[in-house]
Amino acid sequence: MLSKSEQLSVFPAFFRVEGKVAAVFGNRDEAFAKVRLLLNTQARIVAYADKPDAAYHAYLIANRIETVRVSFAVDQVRGAALVFAATGDGADDRAIVDAARAERIPANAVDQPDYCDFFTPALVNRAPVAVAIGTEGAGPVLAQMIRAQVDQLLAPSLGRLARLAIGYRTTVERLVPKGAARRLFWRRFFSGAVADAVANENLPQAKRVANGLLQSLDKVQGHVWLVGAGPGAADLLTLRAQRVMMEADVIVYDALVPQEIVDMGRRDAERLSVGKRKGCHSKSQEEINDLLVHLGREGKRVVRLKSGDPLIYGRAGEEMAALRVAGISYEVVPGITSAFAAAADFELPLTLRGVASSLVFTTGHDLTGDVLPDWASLAVSGATIAVYMGRTVAASVAERLMQAGLPAETTVAVIENASRSDRRLLHGILRDLPDLQHRDELTGPVMVIIGEAVAGANFELSEPLVRERARVEEFARS
Repeated sequence: MLSKSEQLSVFPAFFRVEGKVAAVFGNRDEAFAKVRLLLNTQARIVAYADKPDAAYHAYLIANRIETVRVSFAVDQVRGAALVFAATGDGADDRAIVDAARAERIPANAVDQPDYCDFFTPALVNRAPVAVAIGTEGAGPVLAQMIRAQVDQLLAPSLGRLARLAIGYRTTVERLVPKGAARRLFWRRFFSGAVADAVANENLPQAKRVANGLLQSLDKVQGHVWLVGAGPGAADLLTLRAQRVMMEADVIVYDALVPQEIVDMGRRDAERLSVGKRKGCHSKSQEEINDLLVHLGREGKRVVRLKSGDPLIYGRAGEEMAALRVAGISYEVVPGITSAFAAAADFELPLTLRGVASSLVFTTGHDLTGDVLPDWASLAVSGATIAVYMGRTVAASVAERLMQAGLPAETTVAVIENASRSDRRLLHGILRDLPDLQHRDELTGPVMVIIGEAVAGANFELSEPLVRERARVEEFARS
């Protein structure tokens, strides 16, 4: 459920205006702009302009637009599908809108939101494809800025491709089964060789390729994407991840992936939570492997959504092995791993010239066994250590690293919920780290970064790890 601030006060929709009257009242630039916008449609434009400016008058003549050169009368709105009050005079525009509303005709008064039954958007036209951008009155400049960005994203040939698709729609509905097979056909149609041929203005080649696609969809092959959802902030999701989530029939996601990101997938995709989280494993890894194989064999297009990057402590290796054995195609879509997001939150250099030239990823559990990992010696030589899932074993991590020769005064940074709005940053030194396991208020995923390079972080953003030190520092500042 969206909060009120996230809900629109308008309902975006497209009016059918082909052959219907769109009445525009006014003589100057305001009316001129509305007529230009309406010329993107097949509406029958009627301009009510008793004394049009010279440029506007010339434009109406050049485009053969029906013009009525008389003053406003209430009966002029009758029969119109849309009315635009664009005289530049507030009182006159309100009178026109009142007349339209009396006839139950939607009306728009320029620069008077309270007298608008609809708003005119900034328009990107690739007929029959149209992108309309509205800001609910926030400002035409903002809408035009967005329009320019969208215009760059859409190929000029998109309209021709869409018109070709309309010609294939009935055939596809008859020959291609509804569901995954039909979605796959259209994906290939709009993004592959058909689209390339249309862009090259080779319509016969586009039709040959499309006909070939119709004959090659006897059996839809399943496919799995192992997708990194990043550390939690939705805007850190990669463009490729967003694209494949819109192609997926099924989204299989972990508990650490925020619902906001899960919701970014295709609206009608099936969503399956596998709930992998410490102390709350709704499915074992073997069960997840079996699920991915089963969905792939059903011909489903599956996104396996993992927190961070799938290849860093995401157990992607086991899932890839299971898919390979089953003969199911897959692809890895990288994500931003938590160590990078945590360092960014702390403004912390993970490598620092002359101080730290290497970086180690590990989990706290690697430092709890009897044998010290080989990489522990790197910490002594200056490497930065990024410890995933380290809160509950913080004391053991600190003890083992100090035993290996890392100075107790080595700087550490602790980040809970890296990249998210509710993140929490703590700083201290290696001997402070055991205090972390007593911080029960830290319920989100915790990253610990250790090393000499950490001293270059911006500690104004964080609080001391040890509470007593926090009180001392606060007293010193006062």
